[in-house]
Amino acid sequence: MRRIAIAGTAVAVLAVGAIAAVSGSDFLRAVVADTVQPLPSPAASRGPLDPAAQRYLDAVAAADADALAAAFAPDGLVVDVGREIRGRDAIRRWAADEVIGGVYTLLDHTPRDGGVSMLVRFQPGGVGGFRANYHFDITDGLITKATLEYA
Repeated sequence: MRRIAIAGTAVAVLAVGAIAAVSGSDFLRAVVADTVQPLPSPAASRGPLDPAAQRYLDAVAAADADALAAAFAPDGLVVDVGREIRGRDAIRRWAADEVIGGVYTLLDHTPRDGGVSMLVRFQPGGVGGFRANYHFDITDGLITKATLEYA
């Protein structure tokens, strides 16, 4: 009986080690952080994410509507599934009401002239969720337009 328990433990350790070797440090960070979130697809490694887009995602992770609004130009525009939100104050209110408290997982991103397109999974309130395409137009390090669409 003891040999079976030891063998089972060894198999579990080898399996975790193999997964960690394949998935790299992202897997280990997820285990250490006690979170279960999908890892980005290999396609997401198309170079670093534009800093303005990263600030948007970081602001949501930090639950900071002010920082999210600051990622936008003063007259920035969010087109949220057809609804238009213009200017930092309106974007701050929108973010506080509809985005902050949610969890983003970046699944893929494609840099393009003047911005970036991202495939994300958004979980409002940290549960459930849906996939969405986000297209950010970026000028001088600030988001000038964010078009958000269900994927």
